[in-house]
Amino acid sequence: MNKKGIKDILQLGHPLLYQKSEPVLQSELNSVKGWAEDLASAMAEIRDKYNFGRGIAAPQLGIMKRLIYIDLGQPKVIINPELSYLSEEMFELWDDCMSFPNLLVKVKRHKHLTLRYLDENWDMQEWKASDNEAELIQHEYDHLNGVLCTMRVIDDKSFKWRP
Repeated sequence: MNKKGIKDILQLGHPLLYQKSEPVLQSELNSVKGWAEDLASAMAEIRDKYNFGRGIAAPQLGIMKRLIYIDLGQPKVIINPELSYLSEEMFELWDDCMSFPNLLVKVKRHKHLTLRYLDENWDMQEWKASDNEAELIQHEYDHLNGVLCTMRVIDDKSFKWRP
């Protein structure tokens, strides 16, 4: 089977990007490794071409499962994530997305959060994240629910092309 890559990333407007993903079943754990490898491969190609990319959600490759791959120096496979805390404190940022790599979108995100998820061994994990990590988690988590950052835009002037 061919590895998935940048050519397989669904682009803005693709109907699957607006659908809610299904939970990963424990019986699908053997598939998770391959899915994570595809996500890592696509993200590496985005990094090479566009110089950004810290995380990618499975739906961006048409894998309609609640699975996220994040690499902030240490790869992390996040299965069936749940946000258990979102701070009232918010911050604004220019968000980017692999499904529209040349476009930046200004959004508001929660400054702090707690994420509970299963790892690739089906063990429960908890991640208390702030600032850039919290923003990244919220962005990828939204993908699992069919929400793009373009749908969270602050106002109609909050779009710009990547320099």
